[in-house]
Amino acid sequence: MKYIIGIGGVTNGGKTTLTRRLLKSLPACCVVHQDDFYKPQDQIEVGEDGFKQWDVITSIDMDSMVNTVKAWLENPVKFARSHGVNASSDPEETQILLVEGFLLYNNKMMADLCDLRYFMTIPAYECKKRRSSRNYPIPDPPGLFEGHVWPMYLKHRKEMEDSGVEVVYLDGLKSKEELFKQVFEEIQNKLLNCS
Repeated sequence: MKYIIGIGGVTNGGKTTLTRRLLKSLPACCVVHQDDFYKPQDQIEVGEDGFKQWDVITSIDMDSMVNTVKAWLENPVKFARSHGVNASSDPEETQILLVEGFLLYNNKMMADLCDLRYFMTIPAYECKKRRSSRNYPIPDPPGLFEGHVWPMYLKHRKEMEDSGVEVVYLDGLKSKEELFKQVFEEIQNKLLNCS
């Protein structure tokens, strides 16, 4: 059985932390990170707000990301081995792909590929605090969070919700352990019910 789990949501919400923990705990598991599909900096547009538009879906090569996920679907064992994961070629063994990113569900093809969709949320004050404590290759200019990052998150979240995609919301203010336990148990239950 092949199973794709999406871990989406707000920037700095805890998606990557949760994904890393799941990756270590789930057997025959691989991961695809949306951040690996950003277009080159010179292809990122400057918006009317004066900021580079890193927080919009057009800044990501979604076709390549979808094709990568489809490559996993075609041959998860080959994909896993090419990514350094020791995977059994036993057709009875469940193969799992984690797909992580902040705009996963704003792309219909990507959303439809996910068997289970999680969406991490945190309030603006916490998001700003976490974001300001991180070191990005391209530092945030003053006013970026209030003028672009948070408004774009709200816009894209509304678009996702309006599209009717079903997600399980996760409270990113919960402890890392609580979040992991909740998601891990839900995945285990889902896999047991599918086999």
